[in-house]
Amino acid sequence: LQVCGLHVCVLVLAARFRVNTRSEGRRRLASAAPPGPPIRAVNLGGWLLTEGWILPSLFYGIPNNDTLDGTQLQFKSVTQNTYLSADQGGGGAIVTDRTQASSWETFRLWRINATTYNFRVFGGQFWGVSSTGAIVATATTPGPSETFQIVRRDGDPSRMRIRAPNGLFLQAKNKQSLTADHGVDTDWSDSDPSVFETTTVGRLQGEYQICNGYGLTDATKVLQDHWNTYIVEDDFSFVASSGLNAVRIPVGWWIASDPNPPLPFVGGSLKALDQAFDWADKYNLGVIFDLHAAPGSQNPSIVVAETAHKIGAPVTQTSHKPCKYANRTSLLAVELLNEPLAPGATLSSVKKYYQDGYNAVRRHTSTAYVIMSNRLGTNETTELLQFAGSFSGSVLDVHYYNLFTSTFTNLTVQQNIDYVKNNRSSDLAAVTKQNGSPLTFVGEWVVEWSVQGASKHDYQKFAQVQEDVYGRATFGWAYWTLKNVNLHWSMEWMIKNGYISLKS
Repeated sequence: LQVCGLHVCVLVLAARFRVNTRSEGRRRLASAAPPGPPIRAVNLGGWLLTEGWILPSLFYGIPNNDTLDGTQLQFKSVTQNTYLSADQGGGGAIVTDRTQASSWETFRLWRINATTYNFRVFGGQFWGVSSTGAIVATATTPGPSETFQIVRRDGDPSRMRIRAPNGLFLQAKNKQSLTADHGVDTDWSDSDPSVFETTTVGRLQGEYQICNGYGLTDATKVLQDHWNTYIVEDDFSFVASSGLNAVRIPVGWWIASDPNPPLPFVGGSLKALDQAFDWADKYNLGVIFDLHAAPGSQNPSIVVAETAHKIGAPVTQTSHKPCKYANRTSLLAVELLNEPLAPGATLSSVKKYYQDGYNAVRRHTSTAYVIMSNRLGTNETTELLQFAGSFSGSVLDVHYYNLFTSTFTNLTVQQNIDYVKNNRSSDLAAVTKQNGSPLTFVGEWVVEWSVQGASKHDYQKFAQVQEDVYGRATFGWAYWTLKNVNLHWSMEWMIKNGYISLKS
């Protein structure tokens, strides 16, 4: 967790919620407060912060969109029938003698353009060419000597050749070393030592990937169109008419620099956020501003960039622009961070960040709630309870999914329902204090599970039990998400098709 970078980010973002005078803040509180807790909200995921699984079509136009930044590849020599490997995980030679592939045989792509890449090994070093022509992984920062070109076979893109900076191709002449000394010609056959069969073992599809993949001009066009059409005024009208009273809007840290964010990000999302506040005001909806992606990424599943550390510094250059959000009746809360992941995000660093972030927000608004997300990756679900409770107007955010761990893999319909009724109820009670400090918020949940062949009635029961239990959260809940190509993750689809019925 990059506390310093995040601290600056929150300072910048907090400035966007500036209240000009104390009396103006009092007038806002007295005259037209946003919908108060407990709220029933929906996340606007995949809108101002790209997540490819929510809307994969955004990535379809990117050349070589299966080798985006952060993609993890394994290379198998077709002549040796063995995998390339960073010996000892990095710091030495790239060898060609492994019969099975694991972490040392997996390489992350740092994408420069559609065909040009750096290859990062397990230990953090990058492929390069030694003075003898051998491929080694010793450089900690990539430069021209660590920049390679991928050439793919027409009709069989998993079969690749790699051109080194010296213009020659890598080849596995034996099982001891990989060298950059093969000529241009190839027949792509199994007898060519410069041909490798590749396996993709991990992909990233986030805002960095879409901007880096398309390039500035095309990414600007694609994202501007997405921001203007994916969530529109009719969606806010639908949210309000469906029995919901708030939206949680995930954003990335680079919005603080909009309209001129650091490359490869493109400007324009702040204008869309301005529009969202207009619509929220019109339909009397509360807005939760959610810093979902932080510099360097507080959680590897929050897709920012494999090369994120390259661009962490520019956030400190962002100017503090005055903004009108603090005067909007719809501003309900600021969420300082989404799902910091232990052990990388240590408890002490998260607390320090939340302390600084809370103070930064409070310097500009005394009325918005400040939300602190629980860490993932730890069983200590109450570790922030006392800490968060020491701040006035604070909220503790917990996320509940009957997915993602082996606990839920083989549960039946009724077992999933009982788990929510018993275990989730107990979990929520454990982080809910009778004095209301902090308030509790189930900031993400979904009517989806690992059950195969479940009926509509099964889903309706699962939805209802979650509504009942999470309705006890003292700040309320937010469904993930409003729209999604995976239908049960789309609250819009679930409501329109009768799977979710919100009580009045």
